[in-house]
Amino acid sequence: MDFFPIFMRIKDRSCLVVGGGVVAARKITLLRKAEGRITVVSPELCPELAVLKASGAIEHAERGFREDDIDGRVLVVAATDDQQTNRQVSECCQQRCIPVNVVDQPALCSFITPSMVDRSPLQIAISTGGASPVLARLLRSRIESLIPASYGRLATLVEGFRARAKKCMPDTELRRRFWERVLEGPVMELFLSGREQAAKDALDTALDAGLDERDTGGEVFLVGAGPGDPDLLTFRALRLMQLADVVVYDNLVSPAILELVRRDAEKIYAGKKRNHHTLEQGDINDLLIRLAKEGKRVLRLKGGDPFIFGRGGEEVDRLMQHGIPFQLVPGITAAAGCASFAGIPLTHRDHAQALVFATGHLQDGTINLNWDMLAQPRQTVVFYMGLSGLPIICRELVAHGMPTSTPAALVQQGTTQNQRVLVGDLQTLPGIVEAEQVQPPTLIIVGNVVSLHQRLQWFRPNAPPTTGSLFASGGAVETPVPADVADHAG
Repeated sequence: MDFFPIFMRIKDRSCLVVGGGVVAARKITLLRKAEGRITVVSPELCPELAVLKASGAIEHAERGFREDDIDGRVLVVAATDDQQTNRQVSECCQQRCIPVNVVDQPALCSFITPSMVDRSPLQIAISTGGASPVLARLLRSRIESLIPASYGRLATLVEGFRARAKKCMPDTELRRRFWERVLEGPVMELFLSGREQAAKDALDTALDAGLDERDTGGEVFLVGAGPGDPDLLTFRALRLMQLADVVVYDNLVSPAILELVRRDAEKIYAGKKRNHHTLEQGDINDLLIRLAKEGKRVLRLKGGDPFIFGRGGEEVDRLMQHGIPFQLVPGITAAAGCASFAGIPLTHRDHAQALVFATGHLQDGTINLNWDMLAQPRQTVVFYMGLSGLPIICRELVAHGMPTSTPAALVQQGTTQNQRVLVGDLQTLPGIVEAEQVQPPTLIIVGNVVSLHQRLQWFRPNAPPTTGSLFASGGAVETPVPADVADHAG
């Protein structure tokens, strides 16, 4: 983190702006919103600032910058077109530990002004550390479209009840849960629909009622984290990830996805790699039950979808046996995600009218599957956890009637920037994979739809743009991946 995020109170405090042009005027607009007392040092003022001076909204020293101009200031902004002056302002302020911002020169700044979504008293700041202000503004516009203006008034309403809530519920954890219930339930809906008095009455009633048994008890959220790309998480998954007190996560859950979990949540790794389980499945089941009975909200975060080769059914069964409340959130399974990013449609009216998911996980050196069913024509077969058993899979499909020329592909770390797609047929794919020293997680796709990959590939992570085009063309790159990633998908 290059900059420490902080909100600073400058109301009725002295701020200095060096420069009198349009850029300085933009900074002064923000400072005035925060009700700072503003002095401008500049030989000239742009028309906008001249109006503010005439109205008494700002003070103006009609001259160049002097070192003693920073005396007594809580914040300084340098916004001139003179590089030497900007540098002088920065050095003077930093020598005396006064926060200084030099417009468009991050190296001279001790603080930067982020792009902001203002729903006062609710404020959201977005910063790229000066690397790309345009990107920060684009993100701000997206966030603004998701957050109604009434959220600011909602924050003000809640503020009026905080002292009473603290008195009714001295325990910090219970009070936090109360506010989460309130702000996700009818009070929120009433407020956003414009019935503010009804929302206030509902909040008043909720405070009188306090917390019921459901609020103080534990719960388990079984959430599918998808195939790897954090952008493929569902909105519901993101919401529950922010509510959890404890996170029990699998090996396939990437660091980027874990970053989206509530920052102060306890994290417990329960990953499974081939021939090595940090926790056995029975131990995981017992852990979820124990944590929930302790009153905690437990996020069980699984790669792909919990009910597709993710043992989610076993965990739900155990939770129900013990009467533990739970929520189940589907995720994009590896077959759908990896195939889409590889440009391989799993069904196609010219090639496949059926789709089968199968596990390729070896047990005792064999794969006990219904090979006659899997080898049927005009269908697509997707094998999860099949890297080690790839030669056996290809051999058995051929032995049960599938032509050796049937297209087959292996997708490694699909949907991520490390994605690779290796394409061959049932005869050649095992040799291609062996030569490439592929590491899990992987997914194997067998069927005529694989022949469409070359034409439909679109996702090319880390690839440079094609000649004459601003954007990269479709496809896949062959990028090494860490050897310790698990052989499991979905």
